[in-house]
Amino acid sequence: MSTSFGFYLKNIECGCGKCLEQDDPWFMQHFQKNVTPLLTIVGNSVNLKRSHYGKLIDHHTSVIRMNLGKTEGFEQDVGSRTTHHVMYPESASDLDNSTHLVLFPFKIKDLEWLVGVMVLNPAFMKYVHQSWLRGKGDYPSTGFMTVILVSVFGFGADSDGNWSHYWEVLRNKNFKTGGHPGSVEYDMIVELAKREKLDFYRGW
Repeated sequence: MSTSFGFYLKNIECGCGKCLEQDDPWFMQHFQKNVTPLLTIVGNSVNLKRSHYGKLIDHHTSVIRMNLGKTEGFEQDVGSRTTHHVMYPESASDLDNSTHLVLFPFKIKDLEWLVGVMVLNPAFMKYVHQSWLRGKGDYPSTGFMTVILVSVFGFGADSDGNWSHYWEVLRNKNFKTGGHPGSVEYDMIVELAKREKLDFYRGW
């Protein structure tokens, strides 16, 4: 975060003192819609299969993946690079030395992971859940927590309305999104894309 941006955040009027308001003049002045994003978030949706987004995803400077998202064997569709891996502790997995871990803690026990981990304030999760998702579901998914002003791949159900992951064979057609408000999150991503706040690449 730049010094000027950090100074700005400390001086805006907001309930939490950190969030940019809708149509904020500073943001609108600095946000350039015609600039290709350097950061992309890759979700785990099955609709990435046969998408051939791999090279496009890898072209970004920073590539963020989440939870159990994998690349080996799926490079053509999901790319091969990962600079940051975002996860809840329950989804923790071994990462290579070139990948930064970003952890979303929401239990006291989760804070035992602090050494060597980039941690985001749980207050941000509460803000996203209440303000963006209107309190739907038990808590936001890791993917939705990561979606702001970036290129987004691999979110949503497949063309038949089924929710699953690109590395799995769908055996249960009634598979849902658990405690996450999947449909609400997807609709919000679509709305952000319509407002040109992010680039959303739909799957197949």
